[in-house]
Parts: sequence; C-alpha cells; structure tokens
Amino acid sequence: MDAPRKNDDAVIRIRGLVNGFGDQIIHDHIDLDVYKGEVLGVVGGSGTGKSVLLRSIVGLNRPRAGSIRVFGQETAGFEAEEIKGLQLRWGVLFQDGALFSSQTVAENIQVPLRRWTNMSQALMNEIAAVKLSLVGLSREVALRHPSELSGGMRKRAGLARALALDPELLFLDEPTAGLDPISAAMFDELVIGLQESLGLTVFMVTHDLDTLRATTDRIAVLVGGKIRTGTIDALRGDSDPWIHEYFSGVRGRAALGA
Repeated sequence: MDAPRKNDDAVIRIRGLVNGFGDQIIHDHIDLDVYKGEVLGVVGGSGTGKSVLLRSIVGLNRPRAGSIRVFGQETAGFEAEEIKGLQLRWGVLFQDGALFSSQTVAENIQVPLRRWTNMSQALMNEIAAVKLSLVGLSREVALRHPSELSGGMRKRAGLARALALDPELLFLDEPTAGLDPISAAMFDELVIGLQESLGLTVFMVTHDLDTLRATTDRIAVLVGGKIRTGTIDALRGDSDPWIHEYFSGVRGRAALGA
C-alpha cells in the first residue's frame, strides 16, 4: 500500500486514461498520481505503453478517454500551443537524448529557449554553459555535434536541454538505456543530485532495476492494461506473475540485493 498523500500534493493526476492502437487497448481506464518532489519510476513489459503514457502526459499522444491534469491544468487532447504555460514548467529527456544531429550541443540546449523566450544570443550561450556544467559537462562540449559525443555524454547533453527552462517537473524516458554499468550508475547519481538540489518532481520510464533501486521513491507498474503502484518492497510481494518475476526473479533478486 502507498503511504497516504494529500490530494493537493499531486503534480500529475490521471483518471480513467484509455490509450490504444486499432483494436488493442494498452491503458484501460488507469488512475495515477505523481506527487511533488518524488521520483516515480514507470515499468512494464514490452507493449504495455510506458512511453505512450509519458507522451500522453506531455501532450504528444492523444488518449481515447480520460483526464490528465498537470499542475492542475488539463492536458489530454490539447495541442502544444494550448498548454504552452505547462511546457515552460517541465523538461523531457527522450531516449538517446534525441539531439538534433546538425546542431551543436549548445544549439540543441538553446532550442527551448528560442521557442519559448526572446533572450539574446549572448544570454542563451551563457545559459547553455551553465546547464552543461550542471550535468557535468565542460564548456568545450558546447561546440561539438552529437556524433562527437559518447552515449553517456549525449544523455547528459539531452538532460541539459531538458533543464534549459528551469523546470519543476522532469520526464525521463529510459535514461540509462544503452549505457555501460558505470555510466548508468553515474547518470543515476546525477539524477538524484539534481532532484535534491533543484527540488524536481521526476517521472521516469525505465526497465533498469539498478536505476529503480538507486533513484525512485515509488514505482508504477503497467500490467494487463492496468497500473499498480508501490515501493519496491511492497511490489516484491505482489501476486501478479509478471510483477513477481520482475522484482523477485533471478535478475530482480540480484539487482535488489535479496
């Protein structure tokens, strides 16, 4: 059981969400709250719609039914321009950083600044340098292109772009996918440090048990079109076969130290 939380603590409140493709329903009237200041990990098997859920919250996927409220404002079914104010309050790191290959790292970080502000180029350059420093990259990286970076550096550069507008809410889509264990652990430490220092609320899609153990306060599991939430310890005792195998199978016991 989740610890009781006050309703006004919820940064994201989802009620009755339905998503599907053709005749296949992947989210069947799911409810979910994400609370201010927490790191929520989202897991599930292939095809359960982890990234679809993230994309629905940020307005990139139009759900079939249900309500999604972020900072109290409805996002389900709204176009980007209609939720502009919310987009200034969140940042998104997509898989592999999703950087524009033709632009330098600095230019990538400045994309949201150009879209949503009227800052001078000099100020944007300075902000890019500050954000690079925040994620542990040097100023020299600003002039490189994504193809010149390692996988871990691309993730950090993408995170710098996600932080460009000083968001309150951070969405991470498989942030450690493709990284070696050392780089993944370093990225986990970075996320924890940023969450604590900036007071972020973090919604993180991941399959990485080590990341879940190191960073999350709660976990939401997508299974059978529904969603279950709890701490790792609580979910390890869940009766659902997939959840039990995920957290208490051989790999789960190894990663979670049981």
